[in-house]
Amino acid sequence: MRRFAASRARLAGLSPDRTTDLVIAVAELAANTLVHTGGPGMLTVWVADGELICQIQDGGQIADPRAGTHRPDATDPSRGRGLWVVHQVCDQVETRTGPGGTTIRLHMRLDGGH
Repeated sequence: MRRFAASRARLAGLSPDRTTDLVIAVAELAANTLVHTGGPGMLTVWVADGELICQIQDGGQIADPRAGTHRPDATDPSRGRGLWVVHQVCDQVETRTGPGGTTIRLHMRLDGGH
């Protein structure tokens, strides 16, 4: 998934630094799929309206609708940092979750702005 996301990002014209950010975000979400769902996930990548968009879908559910939007407690060794990292490195993160699973879209502007 990392190589796929990186190659699509480069083809779309994302800068090397932003490509690294995207690969980090995709890797975090792929790890969450493997750890928390026990099932497969699907990555889709496309360009629209000056953005590279990566969509990750899996069968899991996220109980907290604001997951990843607050800085995790540094003294708490439990999980919970991955979604926060994703929110830090992407321009926009959309999360939809429900009985059918979770879909997360990562938006990266192609103009290089953060």
